[in-house]
Amino acid sequence: MKPTKVAAVFAGSLMALGVAAPAMAAQQALTPTSLNGGLEAIAANGLKSDVLSSTTDGSPVKTVTDTATQLNQTGKGLPLIGGLPAGPLGG
Repeated sequence: MKPTKVAAVFAGSLMALGVAAPAMAAQQALTPTSLNGGLEAIAANGLKSDVLSSTTDGSPVKTVTDTATQLNQTGKGLPLIGGLPAGPLGG
């Protein structure tokens, strides 16, 4: 093939790719892929979650708070040595 014919074929294939590229790039992503996009999505829709609420039953924060309260109530009055109860064994 002559160099001009190779250049013409190459240019034609590039034009064909150029025509097809905007159709693929025009689709909007379902989820944001950047930090700014994620923040904009949260700002537009709001963060609809009460997972970290201290009043919702079953949330991790409420579970830890309730457990800590129970441990603090059951451990009152017992002397500790190195973090271990120094009272009689078994009770």
